[in-house]
Amino acid sequence: MMKSCKPPILLVEDDQVDVLTTRRALKEIHVTNPLVVCENGEEGLAWLHDNAEVPCLVLLDLNMPVMNGIEFLEHIKRDARLRRIPTVVLTTSEEQEDKVRTFDLGIVGYMAKSVDYRRFVEVMRSIDLYWTMSELP
Repeated sequence: MMKSCKPPILLVEDDQVDVLTTRRALKEIHVTNPLVVCENGEEGLAWLHDNAEVPCLVLLDLNMPVMNGIEFLEHIKRDARLRRIPTVVLTTSEEQEDKVRTFDLGIVGYMAKSVDYRRFVEVMRSIDLYWTMSELP
């Protein structure tokens, strides 16, 4: 088997239904990057430190046990190797404070998780389109 040429997408999410929904939506819009799933920020950090390959994108939930999304962001933004990874928050949090804090920590997008699957697919499509067209440093 050949190793994939595409860098992985890191999904940091503790809700298994949301993981399956994200996987399904990415498949539907023909995103072929491997999806690496970590159940909390601590697991996500461990994966980032254990792998030489940096993901092309992090999809990050905020409300997780052990280490939440904001704590995860605080860690990766202090690391020169990880700080430029584009990070999109996918969350149910409507807290203005969360939005402000995560943008202060350098996220590139904040998307509300929709319970409507079709709407969620469109959110994923817009994220994919943006990163397909963006020129990263």
